[in-house]
Amino acid sequence: MKNKLLILIPFLSLFTSCSDDITGLNADTKRPTYTEANYLFTNAEHAMVDQITSTSVNYNVFRLFSQQWTEVQYPQESQYDLTGRKIPDTHWTVLYRDVLRDYKESKDILLKQKQNFTGSASEAKVLNNKIAIIDILSAYTYSILVDTFGDIPYTEALDIINFPQPKYDDAQTIYKDLISKLKTASNTLDQNYGSFGDADLVYGGNASNWAKFANSLRLRLSINLDDVDHAYASAQVLSAISDGIFTSSSDNTYMNYSSTQPNANPLYVDLVASGRNDFVPANTFVNKLNTLSDPRRAKYFTEFTPGTYIGGVYGELNVYDNFSHITETVKAPEYPGVLLTYSEIQFLLAEAVERGIAVGGTAESHYNTAITSSMSDWGVSSSDITTYLSRTDVAYSTATGNWKRKIGEQAWIALYNRGFEAWTSYRRLDFPVLNVPTVTYGDITEVPKRYSYPGAEETLNSTNLSSAVSKLGSNSVVKHIFWDKF
Repeated sequence: MKNKLLILIPFLSLFTSCSDDITGLNADTKRPTYTEANYLFTNAEHAMVDQITSTSVNYNVFRLFSQQWTEVQYPQESQYDLTGRKIPDTHWTVLYRDVLRDYKESKDILLKQKQNFTGSASEAKVLNNKIAIIDILSAYTYSILVDTFGDIPYTEALDIINFPQPKYDDAQTIYKDLISKLKTASNTLDQNYGSFGDADLVYGGNASNWAKFANSLRLRLSINLDDVDHAYASAQVLSAISDGIFTSSSDNTYMNYSSTQPNANPLYVDLVASGRNDFVPANTFVNKLNTLSDPRRAKYFTEFTPGTYIGGVYGELNVYDNFSHITETVKAPEYPGVLLTYSEIQFLLAEAVERGIAVGGTAESHYNTAITSSMSDWGVSSSDITTYLSRTDVAYSTATGNWKRKIGEQAWIALYNRGFEAWTSYRRLDFPVLNVPTVTYGDITEVPKRYSYPGAEETLNSTNLSSAVSKLGSNSVVKHIFWDKF
């Protein structure tokens, strides 16, 4: 009898569960069909800062190009091999797919909400602020792509249905459009209202901070443009200042990381959690700070012996234990990622004065403020700052060289651990003088001025890529992008 019941129960269960409606069988209950704009925004923001912050040679080699760091047993990237690990492909993919695409989808959701909006007036302000902040961070991301490659897909980008092979737009035209969008977004922000709140990992949704960031970024882009269109750049610099730029280090654009993975600083992942010792400070950088007895040495590197700092030879094989190392401060899991600082803005204002733009103050006053701000950010004492600024090889009136050398060398030092902007400053000012390794990939005879276009574009978008390469003359890393004049 027991065996008959065991047979009958599943049979009855099958009979009673029968239904003509089987559409539910096609539903994937583990794959959502809808997400929140905030989630996409947070993901994009995190991926964006990670990409700029990382020191993994698969993602970001800008600290190597600016010769602040060098490699130990595997110096290929310090010797300018970008293709072995397909570094340009990764940089391109992360910024387009993981950052810009998520910003776009977040904005699309918000625009749909705006079309059918039934909330309060204050809620409408918050919604508009969110859209403006996405526009600001999208502009920042596109500026990184232009400054890395030159001409890039822009007007037809992120629309694979209508433009599966997007054209490459003119880099200078993109730049001017980004500046225009930053101004519009800044002016759109209502600083009396919030935005993304805790979903914003940088400023916690503070619209006032984002307005200052947008205007300060306009200043940066405009200074980059000065050598190719002085009149336009001058007007845009003054407009950005009028709208409100950074006024102190409290405005600095930081993303604070968590003390635990997967939200720890990528530097911690690359330098500590990996269990590897692949990088040391480069002799190019360390030797300059040694010459100046720069008090930031103790903040930037460990001592090799008491009171001495030694950098690895840039682009050569180095033994890790034979040199100073990166400090524990930088390697801490919660150490912030940095996008823009007051110190950088003050160096740009010093440049503006020397370029004949009426920004107020003197080049010397902005230069001194920039150095002071940098040192204060790193915890250098006031007395040490005063002593440093009084050195004849640091003081603006007596330091060696023209204004480009004075500003360029000190900006390079202050931009430590911000490889991309240190490299950009070097390209714009042609200082400091950097070393070319004795062995280089493809016999490159100068420091790279751009990334070569991704190899994947040769397969996926070859016609448009060919046009961009033809305009440059070649896809070489030593070709200068439009604002980088000789």
